[in-house]
Amino acid sequence: MRVETRVGERGDMTEVDESTFSAMAERHRRELHVHCYRMLGSFEDAEDTVQETFLRAWRGRESFEGRSTFRAWLYRIATNACLDLLGRRRPEPATGGEVLWLQPYPDRLLDELRADEVDEPESAAMARETIELAYVVALQHLAPRPRAVLILRDVIGWPAKQVAELLGDSVNSVNSALQRARAGMREHLPAERQDWTGSQSDTETRDLVRRYAEASVATDVDTLAAMLREDVISSMPPVPGVHVGRDDVVREWVEGGFDSMEGLRIVPVEANRQPGVAAYLWSGDANAYLPLAIDVLRIEGGRIAEIVTFGSEHFERFALHARLEAGA
Repeated sequence: MRVETRVGERGDMTEVDESTFSAMAERHRRELHVHCYRMLGSFEDAEDTVQETFLRAWRGRESFEGRSTFRAWLYRIATNACLDLLGRRRPEPATGGEVLWLQPYPDRLLDELRADEVDEPESAAMARETIELAYVVALQHLAPRPRAVLILRDVIGWPAKQVAELLGDSVNSVNSALQRARAGMREHLPAERQDWTGSQSDTETRDLVRRYAEASVATDVDTLAAMLREDVISSMPPVPGVHVGRDDVVREWVEGGFDSMEGLRIVPVEANRQPGVAAYLWSGDANAYLPLAIDVLRIEGGRIAEIVTFGSEHFERFALHARLEAGA
């Protein structure tokens, strides 16, 4: 069970020195980062917003009166920092449902949440579902305030009154926003949303990823195509364009020269509680395999329903090697 950080009286916080305050805040860094990631869809934006949250908290520490936990107070600041950013940043998602700023979240970092987050009102399954790429993408289609309401109510588990206080709104308005947000999520989530979480065993998933990796190294387009659902979706944020359907996806692979590519090496990865692979491509100049891309897979019924491809700039975040030597 979580042990909350409480600072009793308003005067107590003003007497806390900066190093002590920083240690108190750091205990909550990962969960606040995940919260901001859900709000923003971008790992990097979430990092910047958590830093802004800690800065605001330190500067406004006298406003903490001890009526709520220190953790809840930080969530308030983080949510408002996200809303401020959303109010001045990028336009709405592109035509066709694209979220071009989407970035992956390594499971190795999500694992840091297990001691802190699993005991929250959400179950382990709920925690998994609400970090998957499809869920994060659907969130980005909601207006900022309903998005915040949905995350705070359905993911974090705050009561409506607490959310209303954070947003400076009424409980009725919060409940209304929650209903609109839930309807919006149903509109943008995959039709099989209630079925695909947990429907695939770990053994089946590992086997499919292994076969996907082997066929990728062999650039065997026919074998890869057989692993795809007929209605598979493929995207590569921040590059515009979504390919829908097996024929369209395979055509894009062939036109992009994948079937003639040589010198690939594949390493399994996990992102957003989904399986994936990291691809390296041989470079004669470097005499090594260099980072190419990361594919994050959504699997339904034993086939690949979605492939989201991210660039090589994410390798370091996944603790992947910057190069693989020949023979590796």
